[in-house]
Amino acid sequence: QVQLVESGGGLVQAGGSLRLSCAASGSILSINHMGWYRQAPGKQRELVATITSDSSTNYADSVKGRFTISRGHAKNTVYLQMGDLKPEDTDVYYCNAGVVGYYYDFWGQGTQVTVSS
Repeated sequence: QVQLVESGGGLVQAGGSLRLSCAASGSILSINHMGWYRQAPGKQRELVATITSDSSTNYADSVKGRFTISRGHAKNTVYLQMGDLKPEDTDVYYCNAGVVGYYYDFWGQGTQVTVSS
């Protein structure tokens, strides 16, 4: 199995920055893609940003120009640098990974991001 552990969430004022980290461990040959999603209570989980093994990235329109996704040198870690945060960015953020050899994606436990106005 594969475990994803997120860190870096917290409380920040509007206009501020946060950096989320996610580390994958376990039975990993290689990781195809990693990403960040977010979910508010009662709402569907939505894509924030994804990055592939060749570093191609994709962003939700709402975060383009403010958030940057990147992977660590070991390729088993993913980061989300969040800038110019807005109250509407308040959500639980989940790390996601597609691992070679598994037909389903893995998810982290989530980390809370709260942006105060």
